[in-house]
Amino acid sequence: MVPFSFAPLSFGGHSLLALRSGALFWPERGALLVADLHFEKASWFARSGQMLPPYDSLATLADLSALVAALSPREIWCLGDSFHDPKGCERLPAAAQATLRGLTGAARWTWITGNHDAGAEAGLVDHCGGVVLDEAVVDGLVLRHEASARETRPELSGHFHPKLRLRVRGRNVSRICFVATPTKLILPAFGALTGGLDVDHPEIIRAVGPGAEALIPVEDKLLRFKVAA
Repeated sequence: MVPFSFAPLSFGGHSLLALRSGALFWPERGALLVADLHFEKASWFARSGQMLPPYDSLATLADLSALVAALSPREIWCLGDSFHDPKGCERLPAAAQATLRGLTGAARWTWITGNHDAGAEAGLVDHCGGVVLDEAVVDGLVLRHEASARETRPELSGHFHPKLRLRVRGRNVSRICFVATPTKLILPAFGALTGGLDVDHPEIIRAVGPGAEALIPVEDKLLRFKVAA
């Protein structure tokens, strides 16, 4: 039993659980899926003189560690851009790197490469443990970083950091969200220091096609919003 709120979600013939944090849990496999952690994004910007609070990796690791402790997943899949650049693991503070290596050693951990951490699949950079793949097919679901408009199989991806902007009681509200069609499911960014792309952005529509919905987990249900093409 998952010890906190979640929203059931059926996709590609599988029963999944969408979490408010933007993670996805696959009970049948005991698999936790997250996208776009962007570890060490702040330190990457600092090298070019744009100083940001250097706590993004620690915050993301704390959230991820809490999920792992609560769910005890057997598998963990990170859907690309896990580090903000190929040298991100090297720049992790010692305590953060130890925490990450502990996590990658405690479950079957797979890093799917993205545009920010390209090269890892060739073994060119250290990802603090785990196995690195360009993409994978798991029980009929394609796992990759960026959705492919040409893909007809059910596909899980990240990359776009989707957010839904709403006008609620006279206030503008922005929430991370999943983007779904019958064959596409885009996860929001899990990282603490990540921006977001509006769900109706042309790049998202191009990737998923017409008829998409923005999904926001609330308590034990999904709020669904039609995405205008």
